[in-house]
Amino acid sequence: MSGALARRIAEWVVGFSLSDVGANVVLEAKKRFVDTIAVALGAFWEEPVVIARWVAESTAGSRLPATVWGTGVRAAFDHAAFANGCAVRYLDFNDTYLSKEALHPSDMIPALVAAAEISDADGARFLEGMLVAYDVAARLADAYSVRGRGWDHVTYIAIATAAGASKILGLDTTRTEHAINIATTIAPALRQTRAGEISMWKACAASNAARDGLLAAVLASKGMTGPSPVFEGKFGFFKVVAGGEAFDLDFTGPPKVLETSIKYWPVEYHSMSAVEAALRIREKAGPLKPEDIEEVTVKTFTVSYRIIVEDPEKWDPKTRETADHSLPYIVAVALLDGRVWVDTFKPERVLADDVRRVMRRMKVEVDPEYDKIYPEGIPNRVRVKTVDGRVYEEESVYPPGHYKNMLSVEQVEEKFWKLARGLVDEGRASRFLSEAWRLESVSDMGRLVRMLVVRG
Repeated sequence: MSGALARRIAEWVVGFSLSDVGANVVLEAKKRFVDTIAVALGAFWEEPVVIARWVAESTAGSRLPATVWGTGVRAAFDHAAFANGCAVRYLDFNDTYLSKEALHPSDMIPALVAAAEISDADGARFLEGMLVAYDVAARLADAYSVRGRGWDHVTYIAIATAAGASKILGLDTTRTEHAINIATTIAPALRQTRAGEISMWKACAASNAARDGLLAAVLASKGMTGPSPVFEGKFGFFKVVAGGEAFDLDFTGPPKVLETSIKYWPVEYHSMSAVEAALRIREKAGPLKPEDIEEVTVKTFTVSYRIIVEDPEKWDPKTRETADHSLPYIVAVALLDGRVWVDTFKPERVLADDVRRVMRRMKVEVDPEYDKIYPEGIPNRVRVKTVDGRVYEEESVYPPGHYKNMLSVEQVEEKFWKLARGLVDEGRASRFLSEAWRLESVSDMGRLVRMLVVRG
């Protein structure tokens, strides 16, 4: 392939077809769609989600409406996409892709559903756009880590959403290229979102990026042009964001959705295996109190340490957003409670004295051998020594939901029901699941998501 990178991406996007992939790929896409709806429902009443939804609902009656999930309200497509995306991300429970850059591809799904609604696209075309977006995001993550230069991974979410939305909107190569040009220009976002004491914006940053990508595609669909060459130009992505480094994307090989992992517990993904190891120890040791524990040692890998250990705030979390990005807190609470779930991160649990006492007896170290395994695996080892001399040690590399240990349809449904039961009508939820598993045959994506209305 020759020419500017944005053009090459656009050519691949336009040429992609659902018929190019197997039934296993389509099934994995459906699993992630169902999982995304589930985690959004679970976060419906959380404060930043309520704020974003209030803004979206104020735009009801828009000429280009999309559904605000859980309400049945149809609002301005970009505001609906933003509100829905905040819900998807808030619990830190949606899927993950790990490479040179780590990101959450399903952050794009709300914007892609909105694209399908405003273009009357069916489920098959939505799946094409979703698979396109997953591939572009993942291959950007394979190519270069923006995190190392202080940019947030959501930078890639904007670009990939523009590609996926363009596919759903049916844009030709030229307009798809301009959508990518626009999105790439406005995409760079500061990594400060994930440093220090983490704020509500952590749940909104990717949603904002996806909304920008969607808007770029809609503008391009009407003829709006964008800066070119956006990657290679004088003040383009390579020079400004990548500091002069350049890269290409390789679209050969299996679809990237097959390398994404669904979360089994609502924690930052690099800590997922630490949860499994800690819970195994708790099963063997039985109930533990802080006074039972002499010391806890956690062995992890460098990326994990930098993201969820090294900041002082990770050893003294005060917000939900910091706690679910704190390896010390996550391990301590798993050992004490024998479970990790959404309520693990409520303020009263995060600030409780017992978990703080365990964290003070904990040390976290990087194991160079674990760096050799990442990002293919996410190795963590937890060792607990009790005051009566007992020692428990467990290691996990591929926790449940990891792409090398994938969740079954039944396990995805189990997670859906744990999050949705009591919030929505069970009969309608059952019908939603029935249709979602045959998504390629769904004619109206808006009708599908409006089946789930949260009780007031």
